[in-house]
Amino acid sequence: MVSHEMEEILEAIWTAEEQGSTASDRVASMARVALTPDLIESLVDEKLVERKHQHLHLTSIGRVQAREIIRRHRLAERVVMDVLGVDIQEAEDNACEFEHSLAAGVTDSICTLLGHPNRCPHGRDIPEGRCCEQARADVKPLVLPLTALEVGGVGRIAYISARNFPRLQKLSAFGISPGVTIRLFQKSPSVVVQCEETQIALEPDIARDIYVRQPE
Repeated sequence: MVSHEMEEILEAIWTAEEQGSTASDRVASMARVALTPDLIESLVDEKLVERKHQHLHLTSIGRVQAREIIRRHRLAERVVMDVLGVDIQEAEDNACEFEHSLAAGVTDSICTLLGHPNRCPHGRDIPEGRCCEQARADVKPLVLPLTALEVGGVGRIAYISARNFPRLQKLSAFGISPGVTIRLFQKSPSVVVQCEETQIALEPDIARDIYVRQPE
């Protein structure tokens, strides 16, 4: 049985590995729980972690577990930040609690709803799930960034990334808000859309914050 504390250390080792060092002191500084000798011993006993020269390494079993933990956490960050409008620091804190309550099926449902994002709000990779592989094979995501539409494509706005309130106000002033139908006319050099009877030019990074639901 993998405890909450063990999950936190597996997550910290994965993140430390991404940053280039899994030294024990570095892992300890990144973990949200105390990296005690007993906790390390439990991870080693469960064959999740190996100790080598003051470094902690994920075993093949540990890597599978850590991958799922990281996936849940980073998808939780996207939900609380993009959908609920929580700022980036609060998103991190809330995601830490949220991730432990997500079952595998719920995680895939959230991933599908968000259009299978590949980056968390901090720019780190979100490991793919089976739902991502299936979507690439034969299923369109339910919700995707406006910029992922084909030119001429139409979608109904599902939500707008809410981390930038002034940007939200500006888009709302143009009539761009959830529930509105929007058509993509151009992708480059600027993104041109039609919303109601108005054509609007948007910067690409703003357009990427608009998520639309495609007609079935």
